[in-house]
Amino acid sequence: MARFTLPRDIYHGKGALEALKTFEGKRAIICTGGGSMKRGGFLQKVEDYLKEAGMETELFEGIEPDPSVETVMRGAEAMSKFQPDWIVAIGGGSPIDAAKAMWIKYEYPETTFEDMCKVFGLPKLRTKAKFCAISSTSGTATEVTAFSIITDYQKGIKYPIADFEITPDVAIVDPELAHTMPQKLVAHTGMDAITHAVEAYVSTANCAYTDPLAIHAIEMIMNTLVKSYNGDMDARDEMHDAQCLAGMAFSNALLGIVHSMAHKTGAAFADLGAHIIHGAANAMYLPKVIAFNAKDPVAKQRYGVIADYMHLGGSNDDEKVKLLIDYLRKMNDDLNIPHSINHYGADGLPAEQGFVPENIFLERLHDIAANAILDACTGSNPRQPSQEEMEKLLKCCYYDTEVDF
Repeated sequence: MARFTLPRDIYHGKGALEALKTFEGKRAIICTGGGSMKRGGFLQKVEDYLKEAGMETELFEGIEPDPSVETVMRGAEAMSKFQPDWIVAIGGGSPIDAAKAMWIKYEYPETTFEDMCKVFGLPKLRTKAKFCAISSTSGTATEVTAFSIITDYQKGIKYPIADFEITPDVAIVDPELAHTMPQKLVAHTGMDAITHAVEAYVSTANCAYTDPLAIHAIEMIMNTLVKSYNGDMDARDEMHDAQCLAGMAFSNALLGIVHSMAHKTGAAFADLGAHIIHGAANAMYLPKVIAFNAKDPVAKQRYGVIADYMHLGGSNDDEKVKLLIDYLRKMNDDLNIPHSINHYGADGLPAEQGFVPENIFLERLHDIAANAILDACTGSNPRQPSQEEMEKLLKCCYYDTEVDF
């Protein structure tokens, strides 16, 4: 038996934010990050619509990119004091992911962060509050997923929380919010989205319900991401829908080791002054992982199907896999994303000398690889890597060398 879970309601299209007027409840806490939602007037609209619905509101703002365990605990404490019956998270993946984790702690105060990280092991939520997610970026699709990513900075590791209980009750996918994204964010979140769709399609948990969503998302992203990056707002509107479709696919089909590696390298070098931004990490690792996974005959055939839908050509699956890899690398070039960790510079831009020195990378390689293997996303990858293979794969991602094993 398999399960397919999505939010109860998904409001989409321009003006979808107005759906908040119809909510029923007494108190709503609004969780958000930096100032973009405030500057764009969207935060005020959310407050006004909720008040129009008859609710008292409170704001929890300042949720940082790559939210920390500490932020989650502070937010849960604020919820405990305010006692909301709606949690409304607005912004990119970070505030929505943080609010999901706060929700767990609010409903079950004795829960530890370690408890939250037990895959599909959460107790029943909605005993105190329902959850609404409003995404302003076109990539994570956390507004429709059963996942949340929280960073433990003491360990330098990003942990995925995975459980259908944290799938939001309501998702609002209003493309007007995505118009606020700076160009770099368009690139990184867009490559996160195509990685979601590709990994969902070749995942061992794929099914007839997830495949159409993944394939159509790939087709849409192929046609709109670079245009959106270059300022085409109609394309950006379509990307906002495409990333949501990719999210519906991967929330149910799960992901693979591109995400495992991105989770475990993201904060691993934070002491050197920078994160490897999640979407950029996915963009760099995806071509390498496709080459690794394509040694599995079923995965190779499914990558071939993706290439067919993208009209890339190729007379056999080997050729199609190569053309798919080449296409994704060209997309990275078009979006100004580096191909390897050693050329990953400030702000995720290509640099002759990246911020992760070779000696530090090699020093930490064993532990990063071990943590990646243990990541929640590894279990549904079509080819299960050994410690040695994961280390070799990460080296290929560092040096941009060919995957031939």
